[in-house]
Amino acid sequence: MGIISWIILGLIVGVLAKWIMPGKDPGGIFITIIIGIVGAFLGGFIGSLIGLGALGKFSILNIILAIVGALILLGGYRLIKSQS
Repeated sequence: MGIISWIILGLIVGVLAKWIMPGKDPGGIFITIIIGIVGAFLGGFIGSLIGLGALGKFSILNIILAIVGALILLGGYRLIKSQS
């Protein structure tokens, strides 16, 4: 998948991450979408490093990796924001 595909996937994944982990986020839905985009890149990158996915292909596994990356980032963001 190209960079545009990862951004579009990140938008969708950000909304899904917000749906999976509901709650009041300090940044609202826009921060969640940004976290989804970054999480999609992170999940795809980590997946390609460990051999689970490839950055050049669109598959269910890549979507799952993007969701996992976004959930990890969203959880980390909430943890950091709750401590400050």
